[in-house]
Formats: sequence, C-alpha cells, structure tokens
Amino acid sequence: MKALVLLSGGVDSTTCLAEAVNKYGNENVLALSVAYGQKHDKEISSAENIADYYGVKLLKLDLAKIFESSDCSLLKGSENEIPKESYAAQLESTDGSPVSTYVPFRNGLFLSAAASIALSHGCGEIFYGAHSDDAAGNAYPDCSKEFNDAINTAIYIGSGNQLKVSAPFVGMKKADVVKRGLILKVPYELTWSCYEGNETPCGMCGTCRDRIAAFEANGVTDPLMKGE
Repeated sequence: MKALVLLSGGVDSTTCLAEAVNKYGNENVLALSVAYGQKHDKEISSAENIADYYGVKLLKLDLAKIFESSDCSLLKGSENEIPKESYAAQLESTDGSPVSTYVPFRNGLFLSAAASIALSHGCGEIFYGAHSDDAAGNAYPDCSKEFNDAINTAIYIGSGNQLKVSAPFVGMKKADVVKRGLILKVPYELTWSCYEGNETPCGMCGTCRDRIAAFEANGVTDPLMKGE
C-alpha cells in the first residue's frame, strides 16, 4: 500500500483520490471516510460510491463522540442553522474567527487518526483535499498552507520519517481543483458537497455556492445542479 486518501465524498477529496490513483494505481490506494456527527450521511454514501468507482478499499471511522460538545452548525447536536450565504458574507460577522460550519480542528484530528491507520497499512503518504478558497479569511484555518506544513512536519517526525502528508491543492482555488478533476475525468456526478442532506443540493450554503462557481469558472455546469 502506498497512499491513504481522506475521502469525504466531496469535489476536493474525490479529485485527491483521482490524483492518488493516477500516481500509484488503485491497488496501492486506501480511502478513509470519517463520520463526525454530521446532520446527514449523504457524504458517506457518496464516498462509498466513489470508492467503488475507483476500485479502492474504503475504511470507515466514527469520531462523532469527540464533537458532542461542539455547537458547530453542521453537527446533529447543534441547534444553529446552517448559513445560506457565501463564506465571505459569513466572515463579515465573525471578527476573524472561523465560520459556524468549522468543525473544531477537524482536519488535525482526521489526519492524526489517518496517520495511525496509514502506518498500520504500510502507507507512506496521506492525501487530503484542502485548498486556498477554504482557508481564505480564516474560514477554515485547518485548510491553510501553514497548517498543512506544520501537520506534515509533525506526522513525518512522529512516524519516524515513514509518513508524509500531501495536500496537492493547498495553493489552488477550487476552480483549479475542478479543472484538474475534469482532466482526470473525475465522476463528479457521484460526489456530494451540500451541507444539507436533501435529495438535491440546496444551492445556497457556502459550499454549494463555491462548488457551483468552480464549475462555472470551467465553462461547465455542476452535474448535481443540471435541471435545477
């Protein structure tokens, strides 16, 4: 086994999986999907379908207990509504703090757990789909290049120089991620990004807005929004 990919079922992580498979071959790639107490399981179902499409083994990990005390609007235990506006608009009212859909240190936790799993399976690399749009304005600080550099150093040292973290899109915008994915023929129709768990995406939450714009920037329509 060469690489483990954190697979949420969304655009960025699926494109990451495509990169890993392109680099190592599907027989050398392992995917990991994490439940964290989110209000719906659509993204988990998407991750299952995507792993099947690429012919990679999917492991599942439940870390919901850790976030039980969080009031993050994405989580089942929160009474907060998921904002129906762009991240830029949300950041205007946060005074520099992360947005309400930021799950506390999620990427730090996921990558730490993934490191243990990766080492146990003989992997030398972890892929995850952080990109610069999510880090902008401190909306999701655990998607920044600074965070990635730090966690990569920690995991590399802590693993006895056996394991590194790769965020191939950390310096890219989401539109560039989609551009790369279109080249790799990523099955974006299988992905799910919306913070709501309805039959079709809401089209209004921060992640829906970013996703739609990323496809439009590439001159194509988001396959989940066709007919909307």
